[in-house]
Amino acid sequence: MMLLLGVCLFGYIIGSIPSAVWIGKWTSGIDVREHGSKNAGATNTFRVLGKKCGWAVLTIDVLKGTLAVSIPIWFQSCFLGYKDEELILQLCASIACTLGHIFPIFAEFRGGKGVATALGITLGLNPIAASLSLLIFLVIFVSSRYVSLGAIAASFFYPFISFFVVKEDARIMIVFTIILGFSIIIAHRKNIKRLLKGEENRINLLKRKA
Repeated sequence: MMLLLGVCLFGYIIGSIPSAVWIGKWTSGIDVREHGSKNAGATNTFRVLGKKCGWAVLTIDVLKGTLAVSIPIWFQSCFLGYKDEELILQLCASIACTLGHIFPIFAEFRGGKGVATALGITLGLNPIAASLSLLIFLVIFVSSRYVSLGAIAASFFYPFISFFVVKEDARIMIVFTIILGFSIIIAHRKNIKRLLKGEENRINLLKRKA
């Protein structure tokens, strides 16, 4: 139990690093949560602060997820020898990291939607499935310029890619991919409403910030 709590605590702390909030305040004195979509994520950072800050936030948030997956490696000497113990701990750390990103203790529990962090997690757990899901995101985003639509589609197809394409058949992993994918979709429920109404904002990463 102490091992599980330790892994989850480290995962949550890593996820709680509010890169968008801190970078916005350090570089411009701006809290991105008070501008644009009011989301503390990479997309809103691109929109409010420009490409340099946006790429910095995106990179940090992805690395947070990848780092969380590696946490159990630090505790290998404490393993008890249960079946799939390392994988279970990786998934627990990943969930804690995602919760930390969405509800960061270092930013009044007002964080982002967890898309970039989820990408980092999936890259650490299953890079092939993550890469294919990322390809889906890029195709939809480039063709529509809707980040939310790309994220929703990639999240929806991720469990199917993991099971049918990559042949990931561990039961706990199947459950995790479904929960992760649909959690991201639920986090975009407001975006879905705006997409259906034709009110969602597009973004062009190639455009210079005014």
